[in-house]
Amino acid sequence: MTAGAGPDVALLHGWGMHGGLFKDLAAGLEPDFRVHVLDLPGHGRSAFGKGDQDLEGIARRVAEHIPERCSLLGWSLGGLVAARIARLFPARVPRLVLVASSPRFLKGRDWPHGGEEKTLTALAAGLKRDWRGTINDFLGLQVRGDEHQLETLRALKSTVFANGEPGLQALAAGLEVLRTTDLRPELALIRARTLVIGGAYDRLAAPGAIEALAAGIPGARAVIVPRAAHAPFLSHPAAFLGLVTEFLSSP
Repeated sequence: MTAGAGPDVALLHGWGMHGGLFKDLAAGLEPDFRVHVLDLPGHGRSAFGKGDQDLEGIARRVAEHIPERCSLLGWSLGGLVAARIARLFPARVPRLVLVASSPRFLKGRDWPHGGEEKTLTALAAGLKRDWRGTINDFLGLQVRGDEHQLETLRALKSTVFANGEPGLQALAAGLEVLRTTDLRPELALIRARTLVIGGAYDRLAAPGAIEALAAGIPGARAVIVPRAAHAPFLSHPAAFLGLVTEFLSSP
């Protein structure tokens, strides 16, 4: 979906979701920008192809469907995709907004900001038994700790399947991307002017991960939204829209 007028910006959603989740954010940006709302491969109305099994393939596929010069806003898994596109095609991405996205989602010896592998293992196992229930469980993780937890969870659940059901292959591939990706070695190669936004109570992309992500990208700035969790564009829409509009509009 494309609407609005002005500089191009594309919105990339997270795992198990679709672009329709950005309906209100897109409407807020449309007076100043030409907004492109995409479904990642295998999500929403987008088909899943043989080359969409890993982050590189997903990023190159998405890059085929955005304008030649286009700023990117990526949330969670979409943030990993956006960052990889910005690294692969630096001349095409002038600005980058990474939302609740960690350069490495799993904890490691040199990375205390990630989650436990057993969480993603349980989600992967759950897909085979009850994929709808597994996605709903994941939505619960996303809002935990948010001051508007119940309202945000209702917003997520009311739209999660509105544009069609995600494919099991895409869901499994997305979890594998979250489990295996470590963007830290390539962050210094990103040339886009970058804003990194996180929630103070996010359990999936902790504030430490947000700050480390911004520190790794030359010139990037980190903003932590108070009392927000993993979906600040839903839980704190006015503050979020203000941050993004100011960043995308600034000289």
